[in-house]
Amino acid sequence: MKQIAFYGKGGIGKSTTVCNIAAALADEGKKVMVIGCDPKHDCTSNLRGGEEIPTVLDTLREKGMEKMSLNDILDGKKIELDEIVYKGYKGIYCIEAGGPKPGYGCAGRGVIVAIDLLKKMNVFEELEVDIVLYDVLGDVVCGGFAMPLRMGLAKQIYIVTSSDYMAMYAANNICRGMKEFAKKGGSRLGGLIYNVRGSLDAGDIVTEFAKKLGTEIIGKIPNSLLIAEAEIEGKTVVEYSPNSEVASIYRELAKKIYENENGVVPNPLENEEIMQIGKRVKERIRTLRT
Repeated sequence: MKQIAFYGKGGIGKSTTVCNIAAALADEGKKVMVIGCDPKHDCTSNLRGGEEIPTVLDTLREKGMEKMSLNDILDGKKIELDEIVYKGYKGIYCIEAGGPKPGYGCAGRGVIVAIDLLKKMNVFEELEVDIVLYDVLGDVVCGGFAMPLRMGLAKQIYIVTSSDYMAMYAANNICRGMKEFAKKGGSRLGGLIYNVRGSLDAGDIVTEFAKKLGTEIIGKIPNSLLIAEAEIEGKTVVEYSPNSEVASIYRELAKKIYENENGVVPNPLENEEIMQIGKRVKERIRTLRT
């Protein structure tokens, strides 16, 4: 079983990317599980026609088990698999970790509780999953959100970025965390996924950024209105327009990721270096305006 995590700045298109990769793999007959690790709990909605599912933490709260230990929950068989695992497109298993009530507690706790619960319930083995995809909030690499890479649960990490300066800045911070956790056997960086956003397509700058990190761009997703159109219908492009060029790009990306066995410990840029990249982005934006 492969376990892969996707990180990146909020709003960069992680969930869109993960859902399309999951759909492409499911079309190839793979048994796929997607675990949403974002308190917004909307990571898997495009695999279920736009429908959100109850989160692990919400389910525990509703059952009055939020403060119970996982052993007590499992010993009493107080929670069933179908209360936290839901099926989506082509039978993809969907799970949302969830988070605390707004204004209370640690947002990363849902990730910790969900992953621990799934492991103790032997969910991966029972469902005979081929690949698990973690969709992780990546603006900050706190203990909870860092769990897939900190514990080495995910063999590989892919970072979704655009050519926006703040997206690359966030990607660089994630690489800082990866380098630190690598000393204790953490996950390796499989590559960057370049997701073009808006009118700025500075692929050369993102390529240079990847090289400085010691990795490569494993796939480029164009800025296509078809992606937004599919999401309005609560679907992936792979499902909504399977014969489109964008769907083919996602399928190729999914194949690369599934077959890739390589990974590196990234070399995050120093502040001065990342600021120089920001200045190059600024100049490119000025060029577009003239």
